[in-house]
Amino acid sequence: MLYIGIDLGTSAVKLLLMDAEGKLYKIVSREYPLCFPHPGWSEQNPEDWYKQTVDGIKELVQDVDRKLIAGIGVGGQMHGLVLLDRDDHVIRPAILWNDGRTGEETDYLNTAVGKQKLSEYTANVAFAGFTAPKLLWVRKNEPENFARIEKIMLPKDYLVYRLTGVFCTDMSDASGTLFFDVKNRRWSQEMCSLCGIRLSQLGECHESYEAVGTLLPETARMLGIPASVRVAAGAGDNAAAAVGTGTVGENMCNISLGTSGTIFVSSGQFKVDRNNALHSFAHADGKYHLMGCMLSAASCNKWWMENILKTSDYAQEQKAVGKLGQNHVYFLPYLMGERSPYNDPDARGAFIGMSMDTTRGDMTQAVLEGVAFALRDSLEVARQLGIPISRTRICGGGAKSPLWKKMIANVLNLSVETIESEEGPALGGAILAAVACGELGSVEEAAAELVKVAETIEPDAGLVEKYEERYQVFREIYPACRPLFGRMK
Repeated sequence: MLYIGIDLGTSAVKLLLMDAEGKLYKIVSREYPLCFPHPGWSEQNPEDWYKQTVDGIKELVQDVDRKLIAGIGVGGQMHGLVLLDRDDHVIRPAILWNDGRTGEETDYLNTAVGKQKLSEYTANVAFAGFTAPKLLWVRKNEPENFARIEKIMLPKDYLVYRLTGVFCTDMSDASGTLFFDVKNRRWSQEMCSLCGIRLSQLGECHESYEAVGTLLPETARMLGIPASVRVAAGAGDNAAAAVGTGTVGENMCNISLGTSGTIFVSSGQFKVDRNNALHSFAHADGKYHLMGCMLSAASCNKWWMENILKTSDYAQEQKAVGKLGQNHVYFLPYLMGERSPYNDPDARGAFIGMSMDTTRGDMTQAVLEGVAFALRDSLEVARQLGIPISRTRICGGGAKSPLWKKMIANVLNLSVETIESEEGPALGGAILAAVACGELGSVEEAAAELVKVAETIEPDAGLVEKYEERYQVFREIYPACRPLFGRMK
């Protein structure tokens, strides 16, 4: 049988077709516009997601026996706010994860309500990107729209609703709304009351690998595939990507070096650190995970190479990098503020330690090392919770650099594994669909069977020791600079 995996991204939807042995038949990508109606705002039209997904599915299945298609699973951008009225019309454009309009609402939740209460209700504190602050913004600034709300959805759940008619979500994506009681895997009545909504306005929660319905008959006819196709609840993009890299079960780790960077640690038990430095979310395997998210990762390297050095030859620039573990220049990678572990939107990037003998290669090395050091900041929080982590999978555009992977292995003192097929949330969605249809066992069993390691970079004891000294210096730079950042607006 064949399974469709969908990754509903910020700029495009990516779809792939996979069989139960993990063989990929075809990959399709369809772009859609991103709107910035005011500085710092970020919105999209949900109808664009649906249209491009439908067209993408048609293209994906045109050369296969469509009767073999058994399931669909969706991974999607998290935290977005999609609002429907009682007639299922979209009330306003979706407010996306990277929208920055909710500063006042985030401050209200963290101060007036209090981080302790938020953590008690949801295991997390408020971040500007989360869904609840967005809803509070609508209540304050668009009361006529707030009064029309019948259904509150996350982006990928809008796709599932259009495909099946089932109003639902999954627990990994729900975890990023600040409406969800992560520990008990249910909506938080306290948060709903606080934000002025009813539980009925939120979809029923399912595990990511559960089938929530089948295709609507008219949708199946339009797509030319069986109406019996099962649709899984799906997962938030990071949890879906973790399934696609085999980061499931106990004490597994994945690092994503994309535009933003994440360090994702799966756990069989619910855990939350005392400062809520890491997100504590439900995982797509039915268990839990901790996640540190840095807002600028590979984008730091892109900024340095293209905006500053005016080159696109990344590999050539990295050839000038000197001896690892001996660089006297440091870089703070906070070009867009920072989320984990500081939750500081005012944080900024900085070079420090330069002298008359500093070279272009030293600066390039500092950028790469700065991202690695910042990832370690989040890793240390997980280690303080007693989670033993000795290896990590790695994915994303930055993972194509052998030098960067070597740095990460030694800065974090982890074995760094690259997998054979890196298709991110779309692959995770297809795996969830196969589990939902019963062809594969548990998510953990399916990932172990389908995800294969292609290369492993081991840390070098000598380099680990040198980078340990450098990291202890790095971790003092942000606290020293923090009083200045707020004055740089």
